[in-house]
Amino acid sequence: MRAFLVTLLLLVVGVAVPAQPVEAAPTDPSGRQIVLRGFNVSGSTKLYENGLLPFRTTADAAGAATLMRDLTGANAIRFLISWEGVQPARDRIDTAYLDRAADQIRQFTDRGIRVLLDYHQDLYSSHLFDPDSWYTGDGAPKWVIDAGTYPDESCGICLLWGQNMLTNGAVRSAMYDFWRNRHGVQDAYLAQARTALTHLRQRLDLSMMLGVDPFNEPFDGGLDGASGTTWEATWLLPFHQRFRAVMDAAGWTSLPVYAEPLVFWNTTFGEAGGFSTIPPLGTRYVFNSHYYDGARMTLDPTAAADGTYSAAMNRIRDRAAALGTSAFVSEFGNSMDASRTPWMIRAMYQGLDSRLPGSAFWNDPAASGPVLSATQWQWDVYSGQHREAMNGNPARIQTEGDAWNGEDHSVIANGALRLDRRVLDRLFPSAVAGSTIAFGYEDLARDGFAGAGRQQAWLTVPSRLPAIAGLVAGRQYGVLLWREPATPIGAPTELHLPASFPTGRTVVVSDLGTRSGLAGSGPIAVATEVGATTARRLLLDAGGSAPGTVHVALVVNAADVATVPAATLAAVRTELLAWAAVVPG
Repeated sequence: MRAFLVTLLLLVVGVAVPAQPVEAAPTDPSGRQIVLRGFNVSGSTKLYENGLLPFRTTADAAGAATLMRDLTGANAIRFLISWEGVQPARDRIDTAYLDRAADQIRQFTDRGIRVLLDYHQDLYSSHLFDPDSWYTGDGAPKWVIDAGTYPDESCGICLLWGQNMLTNGAVRSAMYDFWRNRHGVQDAYLAQARTALTHLRQRLDLSMMLGVDPFNEPFDGGLDGASGTTWEATWLLPFHQRFRAVMDAAGWTSLPVYAEPLVFWNTTFGEAGGFSTIPPLGTRYVFNSHYYDGARMTLDPTAAADGTYSAAMNRIRDRAAALGTSAFVSEFGNSMDASRTPWMIRAMYQGLDSRLPGSAFWNDPAASGPVLSATQWQWDVYSGQHREAMNGNPARIQTEGDAWNGEDHSVIANGALRLDRRVLDRLFPSAVAGSTIAFGYEDLARDGFAGAGRQQAWLTVPSRLPAIAGLVAGRQYGVLLWREPATPIGAPTELHLPASFPTGRTVVVSDLGTRSGLAGSGPIAVATEVGATTARRLLLDAGGSAPGTVHVALVVNAADVATVPAATLAAVRTELLAWAAVVPG
C-alpha cells in the first residue's frame, strides 16, 4: 500500500519538469469540470474479521457515508475489494461477497458520493506469510499461492513493511509470476474481474461510478536487468490494456481504467517509471498516482510548510498531461501517530489545490493550474477497535490502529475526526462551469491534532492589494478564477462550503456581485450538498456571460464579525476585479 516504505535510504525529491500540455479535465454530464475529494474506504478490506470488505454491515456503511459527507463534504471514495474475497477458490466466484460490496457501495452513491472501485493488494497475498511473521499482505487467494513454488518468506533486516517488495524472496517471486502469467494466474485474475464487473453492473448505478483501479501499487517482483520504465512498457501497460478489454466486455465501456504506474516511480532519486516512455494513454485511462512523503517518514526532520508538496503534485499533473489524460491521486496522507502529520496533510491538500505555493499565488494566478482530484488514505470506522488474528494466528490479535502491519492512518476514530476539521472539510470547486484558471484556499488549520496547536496563514496577499489583505487577515478564505466556455453549460459553478463558514456570515465578492451572508437564490446562493444532511455548497451562476469571460469569486469566513462594512466590500471588489482582469486571455 505505501510506496514510501521501501528503505530508510530512499528520499522523496522534488523534480523539476518541463512545461507540458494542459491536463485533460474530467467533466460531469452538464460539461462542468469536476474536482473529486474524499477518502479510501478502507484498509479494513485487508482484514478477515471484516470479511475482506470495508464494512461489517450495510448499516455501518450507511453511517460512514452520512458522517463523511456531512463532516468533510467528500464527493468521492475509493472503495476497496479483494481478489480473495471475489474468488476464494479457482472454480468459485463468491457472488454473495459481491452483493455485500454492492450494498455498501450504494450507501455512498445514494448520498451523492462517486465511487472508484479498487482491486487492492499489498505484498501480493497474506498467504505468503508465516503465522509468526512480523508482516502480512493481502490480495491473492490461497489457491493462487499454492499453485506456485515459493521460498519461505523473509524480509531480512526490515524496519518498514514495504521493504518486503524489494527483499522478500517469496513476495517477489509470486509477483514476478503474476506479471508473466505463470500457471495462468493473470488470466485467472482477469477472468474473475470480468465476472465480478458483469455481476456488479446489474447492481450499481454506473453513472455514479468513476471507474476501476485494476491493481493497487503494482511492483515488479524482478526487473531482469531492465529499467522501471522498460518494465512498465513490457509488463504493466499490457496488463492495463487487458483490463481495459475486460471492462469493455463487462459493460463498463463508458468508464476509465485508473491505471497506476510502478509503485516506486515517485519515491526515489531517479526516474523509476511513471509511464514516461509510453505513448499517450488517452481519456479511456486516468493517470492514477499515489503520494507519500518517504523523506519525512524516515530521515528528513523538517516540518511541512507552505509549498512543501508543490513539486511532487506538479509532477503528477505534468505526467498526466503528457499522457493526454487526467490525473487522480488515489492515495496520500500520513500516520496519525506522527506529530508532524497535521501540517504534512495540510500541505498535501495545498499542493492538490494549486501548482503554486501560497506565497506566489496572488502574483501569478495564471500559473496555478488544474485542481487535482484525490482520495486520502483512509477512513476506517473501526480504527483502534479491531480484533484481527494476524496471518491467522490466534496468539497475535491486532487491535490498535488499522490492525495491519502496525499502521495507524485513519482520520476518524470513535465517530470523531482526529485531525483539525479545517484540514479535511475544505473549500474546493466541485464543479466549474467553464475552465478553471486558478484556485487557492487558506484553511488556517492548526499544526496539532483535533484543532490544537499554532495557526499560520500560508496563502498570503501582497501589500499591493491592501483591501483584500485586510478582509482576509486571520480568516479562512478561498479564491477561484474561471473562464466562461464557448458554449453555455446551463449549470452553475459549485464549491463545497466547509461547516466552519456560517451561512449568515460568509462573504462572497465576485464579478457576479457581492454578498455578506448567503441566501438560497440569486447568482450567488447556498444549497445543501446532494445527498447530504448538513453539508452545503456555494452556487455561482454566471448565466448569460459572453464566451471567454473571466469570472472571479473571493469566499471569506467572516464568522468573527456581525457585518462587514459596505465600503470595505466595495474596495475589495474593485481590487479583485482589477487583479482578475490581468489574467492572460
